Amino acid sequence: MDFSEEDKSKIVNDMCHMIQCKTVSNMDENKIDWSEFEKFTSYLREAFSTIYSTCEFFKIGKTGLVHKISGKAAQASPASTESAQKHAIVLMAHYDVVPVVEADWGFAPFAGDVVDGSIRGRGTMDTKGTLCACMEAVELSLKKGWRPEQDLYLCFSGEEEINGQTCADIVFWFEQNKITVDFVLDEGGAIVENAFPGVSKPCAMVGTEEKGSTYLDLIVGGTTGHASAPPKHSSVGLAAKIVAEIEKKEPAIEFTPTVTQLLRTMGKNNDKAAFRFIFSNLWLTKPLVGLISKILRGELFALLHTTCAITKFTGSEGYNVLPLKASVGMNFRLLGKDTVEKAVRRIEKIASKTARRLAGKNAQVQVKVISYGNPSRVSSINCQQWTMLSEVIKETWPEVIVSPYLMMACSDSRHYCRITDKVYRFSAMYMSKEDRAMIHGINEAIRVDVLLKTVDFYIRLIKKL
Repeated sequence: MDFSEEDKSKIVNDMCHMIQCKTVSNMDENKIDWSEFEKFTSYLREAFSTIYSTCEFFKIGKTGLVHKISGKAAQASPASTESAQKHAIVLMAHYDVVPVVEADWGFAPFAGDVVDGSIRGRGTMDTKGTLCACMEAVELSLKKGWRPEQDLYLCFSGEEEINGQTCADIVFWFEQNKITVDFVLDEGGAIVENAFPGVSKPCAMVGTEEKGSTYLDLIVGGTTGHASAPPKHSSVGLAAKIVAEIEKKEPAIEFTPTVTQLLRTMGKNNDKAAFRFIFSNLWLTKPLVGLISKILRGELFALLHTTCAITKFTGSEGYNVLPLKASVGMNFRLLGKDTVEKAVRRIEKIASKTARRLAGKNAQVQVKVISYGNPSRVSSINCQQWTMLSEVIKETWPEVIVSPYLMMACSDSRHYCRITDKVYRFSAMYMSKEDRAMIHGINEAIRVDVLLKTVDFYIRLIKKL
């Protein structure tokens, strides 16, 4: 779409202002500057006056901003109102961002300025870019007389980065009001190059499934005292042995429906004959693919297995003090049919067996669940919503391959899986490898042309919806 210079200037200016709002979320609420969140929401009202004069606005949960734009079907006649209002389209994003270490950045993390064609600052990629593009698309379209056919909800949360409750509260609000959600679009995969070995075309990776993320603490008991007379197995040493056993255990392989479709799509569009055969004939080659994943590890392995990352290890605070207990923090990314309960049982079994073998029957081990999330429901790709979304992507980026994709990370949209199987996770922008590294990294920025293309995508999408 060709934007006027005035429209371009507004889009860039709005994005800069959004970035300048330091909406950093934190598990410790005492460390949150709520005035920055208020500044952000106030700016939305100022910058998108047409939306706010048209919509019904709801503040839901701690940080939820919900805008309802009534569809033409609901407005057509009193007789049709009740049934039409019970169906909805949801476009969503989050406006909180992760903390920054300012000294690591090459510029002010919340600069919100434009340098060499890029808007710079924390949140440009994750996900104020898509939030801004969505709002700009709706604002521009409303000014031109567009109205949605169905009720359209723009739903934004301010605590996604800390797995907060806001999005769950919004979904509960939909349930309470008996509203059927027919389509959800949130952040997720993007337009990427070199998405898969042998695939030369750029790919639009649309998340249709998420792994479950679970944090566990393994606590190993020991004997405290002076370090001058250590026991044969200290709590830290015993915990280290258990961790080594955990990392040796290969999790079971699983080809989920999403991963199966992804591999087939990558096989069908592969330039290399060997890869084309392997991934197009999974009925025959699954054992080979499993073997390749174990050799290569990395993302292919993660697509086919539950993973466990050891991320924290604590013991004594003193060099000369034996710790009464050692604690190991781990992050599970659960795949497919795996569950939190199964993961806990696996760790308990490994920990108990190892501890008793080394330290005897009185060894003390405990597994504590810190936070939990099972794998998401799988969204449908055999429906008009998927077809429509694929068409809009192809209209915006004609050269791309559209494929379902398994999200390794978690998004707020997982909560909507409770009420619909039409949840799609797609950050509608081109992301290079370097761009993706900026997410939760340093020197985050988005190119102006990429942002404008994202606005174009949302304009096309809402017209189709």
